[in-house]
Amino acid sequence: MDGADSMSDLVDFAFEIAGSAGSHATEWFRRPIDINTKDDESPVTEADRRVEEAIRKAISARFPEHAIFGEEYGIQGDLDLPTWVVDPIDGTRSFISGSPLWGTLVALAIQGRSQIGVVEMPALRERWTGATGLGSWFVNSSGLRTKCQVRDCRRLADANFYTTSPLYFAESERDQILGISQTARMCRFGGDCYNYGLLASGHIDLVIETRMEPYDFMALVPVIEEAGGIVTDWEGKPLTITSGKRVIAASTAELHAEVLPLL
Repeated sequence: MDGADSMSDLVDFAFEIAGSAGSHATEWFRRPIDINTKDDESPVTEADRRVEEAIRKAISARFPEHAIFGEEYGIQGDLDLPTWVVDPIDGTRSFISGSPLWGTLVALAIQGRSQIGVVEMPALRERWTGATGLGSWFVNSSGLRTKCQVRDCRRLADANFYTTSPLYFAESERDQILGISQTARMCRFGGDCYNYGLLASGHIDLVIETRMEPYDFMALVPVIEEAGGIVTDWEGKPLTITSGKRVIAASTAELHAEVLPLL
């Protein structure tokens, strides 16, 4: 980390670029837009590319010595350097179908571990932020800021469980997810990055996803961990800039320990 830039300065910069990028993305939201399909069959739009271009330009102007890892344009620089990890529009399917549950994700990784994360929800005018040693907090559409704290849920039978879609899981994974959903107190589908903010704020207790990339989860890690939760891969290993593809987030270590063997 740069000696001249404190953690709070870096958080402020992450705020700035996430907020600006989110505002930029809303210019395309619920308007006609061309949709293309990437090699992995996921959709991509002009908005995804333009927003990431704007984020990269802002980062390079302020921190030319830092690396950047984004969904649309890959890796720029050496990942051993401080690295900004960005997803311009997380939840593109929501974005192109008019749902407000899409977000802009910005993280700063130091030595491969996420130290700062911002989950910007532009259509809802909400934001979650986490920074190592500084806590996790939520800002609502009125600008009210509250500290995040996960719910004290220690049993799957008491848990509110979310995942974006059961269709994302491989056939070999679906029986496990079905069993977890049937045991949990409540199961809901949809939400993408929004689910992790809800977990950090104590509204839900468990999120399990597959087919994730570092730009999908790096911003979520400090938001959840600084709120008292736990987020790992399905083997229980910490998430890093080289991790993927399967992620589990839980409100407590006890809940995480119960669910992990089920996966």
